[in-house]
Amino acid sequence: MAIFRYVSRSTFRANKAFFTKTRSISVLREQVNSFGPGQVKIVEVGPRDGLQNEKQQVPTDIKISFVNKLSKTGLKVIEATSFVSPKLVPQMADCSEIMTKITREPGVNYPVLTPNLKGLEKAISVGVKEVAIFGAASEKFSQANINCSIKDSLSRFREVVERANLAGITVRGYVSCVLGCPYQGEVSPEAVAEIAEEMYKMGCYEISLGDTIGVGTPGSLNKMLTAVRKVVPIERLALHCHDTYGQALANIYCALEHGIRVFDSSVAGLGGCPFAKGATGNVATEDVVYMFQGMGFHTGVNLTGLVRVGNYISQNLGRPNRSKVAVALNAKNL
Repeated sequence: MAIFRYVSRSTFRANKAFFTKTRSISVLREQVNSFGPGQVKIVEVGPRDGLQNEKQQVPTDIKISFVNKLSKTGLKVIEATSFVSPKLVPQMADCSEIMTKITREPGVNYPVLTPNLKGLEKAISVGVKEVAIFGAASEKFSQANINCSIKDSLSRFREVVERANLAGITVRGYVSCVLGCPYQGEVSPEAVAEIAEEMYKMGCYEISLGDTIGVGTPGSLNKMLTAVRKVVPIERLALHCHDTYGQALANIYCALEHGIRVFDSSVAGLGGCPFAKGATGNVATEDVVYMFQGMGFHTGVNLTGLVRVGNYISQNLGRPNRSKVAVALNAKNL
């Protein structure tokens, strides 16, 4: 005999909201990372992570041209800017203007960083389709970078993810200092896994694990990935390497062995972190593409065109292209 239980309106609304939210997260997750075997996805972070630490103010028209040129190289994901406090990161003060003036190529995604609801609402107002939140596996770095504890940051991120998901916007999660912290030193694999799991559970479709100061080696990376993949599916993980100690490509190869197929990089090796002393540039996209092509992976990126874009932004910054592949190809009068 069927038993019917009275359910109050408030309980019904709460359950409906829960299932709607759960379905929304599921659908948004299915919309991404749909690439086949032999393919890798490169997330170009040059316009954001590459430029955010520049002491000289880069003109907005140069930034817009930079993004537009990258859009013509075959890259499918270009992190365009960051909706953060202009007082803390002055280089990103023109974020709204950039997003309204770049040419958004079909099939290319232009995610932005949004650390809080204020940044998210501003990003929504200019038609952003994907955002990223960024936390840390180090308590001291969390305080230095976003001025709050890890616990408080996760509460803040949940609000951002819920609002973004309701607006049909996908959310990527960054975990900083996964292999070492400039303030704390070593970071345990378990601490990284805990933050990554929380971000995944709250609705991030992909978790990018960042070696923010570039101290990691394949040995330390292997231990960290072994811990993280126990709580987050490997196909939902990405790697973000800085090349401070020249270990980035070796670490990427190690991550490939684990099954990771999404990698962040910055054209011309641009980058650094304004809150992490000693953090030099990201691994150069040119070098990553060259390695992947040599291994038989499909990136969809035109290497020659990419080098030219790296040369363009390097010239505007008044420095040589830091990519080793670019240096070699430029010597051949590319």
